[in-house]
Amino acid sequence: MNTILSPTADPKQSLRDVAFDLPGRFAIARWAPIPLWLIVGFGFMEHGFAKLSKGPDAFAAILHALAVPAPHFVAWFTILTELLGGLAILLGAFVSLVSLPMAVLLLVAIFTVHLPYGFSSIKLIAVGATGAQFGPPGYECKLLYLACLAALVLGGSGPWAIDGLLRKNRRTVKHKRHHEWSAL
Repeated sequence: MNTILSPTADPKQSLRDVAFDLPGRFAIARWAPIPLWLIVGFGFMEHGFAKLSKGPDAFAAILHALAVPAPHFVAWFTILTELLGGLAILLGAFVSLVSLPMAVLLLVAIFTVHLPYGFSSIKLIAVGATGAQFGPPGYECKLLYLACLAALVLGGSGPWAIDGLLRKNRRTVKHKRHHEWSAL
């Protein structure tokens, strides 16, 4: 078998192997989802706690000002989705299921709040005696969250995720049943 270090290896093929099969070459690549679920889970939970600590009525008033229908229901739906969805992502549990309402929240935030402010999330207006002053954030961070959710759904949640443990357990049970039926 030709490897990158082999003198008989085809250099073009070796470069293609490295470029297009990086996760397959490095065992550590399977751990890549962990930072994603840590930041996405923590980030969503933090936003949910912030809304809860200020009071759901305060968030409902903001939603009402944005002409969102049923603002109290949407406020609670948002808070619970951020808290419970964030926790599920943090644990790597039911990622495909909880990502859908989380993605909906992100898209609604983009189109109702952030879109008019452009892409950039950081708009430095001035630096004064009290520190930096920033303008309203664009939709950049929301897109990053969406990309992280998509990566977790499409690429899997990683080895420590509850989803992976459940999938492994299901395969074991299915394999046992198959052997039990074969023995009959």
